[in-house]
Amino acid sequence: MMKTFSFALVHVTVAFTVVYLMTGNVLAGGLVALVEPACNTLAYHVHEKIWAAIHRRRWRADNPLYA
Repeated sequence: MMKTFSFALVHVTVAFTVVYLMTGNVLAGGLVALVEPACNTLAYHVHEKIWAAIHRRRWRADNPLYA
């Protein structure tokens, strides 16, 4: 769990730094550092759901007795 938290901290720090350097605006950097990881979390969840559905379909195709 500590690795997950440290990665999240790195992600937020990088997002803030990139936007701050591009805009010179602390508020913009802070907003992006909060909003962007939240959007990525949602996108990752949807991505995993789609891949799980693909794997289920492939498994059923390979195992017709269980379809």
